[in-house]
Amino acid sequence: MPSEPNHVVAFPGGYTRSVGPVIGRFLSELRDGRMVGVRTAGGRVIVPPQECDPDTGEDVTDEFVEVGPAGTVTTWSWVPNPAEEHPFDRPFAWALVRPDGADTALLHALDLGVFEAGAKPPKFLKTGMRVRPKYRAERTGTIGDIECFLPEVTMINPKAGLEYRLKGGRALGRFLEGVAEGRLIGHRCQVCEKVIVPMKGFCPRDGVPTSEEVELPDTGTVTTFAVNNIPDPRAPEVPFVSGYVLLDGAGLTMLTLVAGIPADQVRMGMRVKAAWRPREEWTNSMSNIKWFEPIDEPDVPFEEIKDYM
Repeated sequence: MPSEPNHVVAFPGGYTRSVGPVIGRFLSELRDGRMVGVRTAGGRVIVPPQECDPDTGEDVTDEFVEVGPAGTVTTWSWVPNPAEEHPFDRPFAWALVRPDGADTALLHALDLGVFEAGAKPPKFLKTGMRVRPKYRAERTGTIGDIECFLPEVTMINPKAGLEYRLKGGRALGRFLEGVAEGRLIGHRCQVCEKVIVPMKGFCPRDGVPTSEEVELPDTGTVTTFAVNNIPDPRAPEVPFVSGYVLLDGAGLTMLTLVAGIPADQVRMGMRVKAAWRPREEWTNSMSNIKWFEPIDEPDVPFEEIKDYM
């Protein structure tokens, strides 16, 4: 059988109705970029306002209360494929939002960003999330004066940097002078006989001043290390390895980059050597050494480096 034709009732001139003093006050405040509720005889604040308390049927009071603008999502429904009549042509959510200071919630669209059609709801869409209304630039006194609700800003990712200049003291300055000459100089402690490099002017183990200089080779052993996945302008690539290297003859380890080998092949006990930049680039800086890289020598047994972790 042929289907019955649809019957459409249209109001070409629009449909006009009186909103009354309660709803009228709510819409007037929306037009001015504010949101209000009305207080019931029992003290509850209802948003959107109604003429009667929905729980008791009693008339509400004449007290209007400004609420929000921020609010809390009490429940939501994700729309992965919006229809033509929806407020967005991309996925969004319908949400019940309880404005701060209110005891009830109002239904409105929640814009969470740009998603492809059919997308699943984002993980950050949750009951309890904090949101704020986005008002239209031109308002006429309808619920549509609120274009939508948007999540409150909880995180930022600024493009920030920090530069600082470090002036070395007497001991560090002397150490960097040696680096500028292609030498690694340490101080020997007269108590424990350990060679501290970079030199500090005192022994961190015994707490006594140090002054006897000892030049060490630029070879050593990796004692421990970390694989880093955050870009660093000093590193050759990501992931890169920062490790503690025990220079041959030293009594303390030195933190440096380890490269010249895939990050997943760096290991404790691996023998390494400093990779110096071209001599014409040398300054009084540890950047004269790009990093330490492997050399063709057997690994040092763990028992020999376990005290330098």
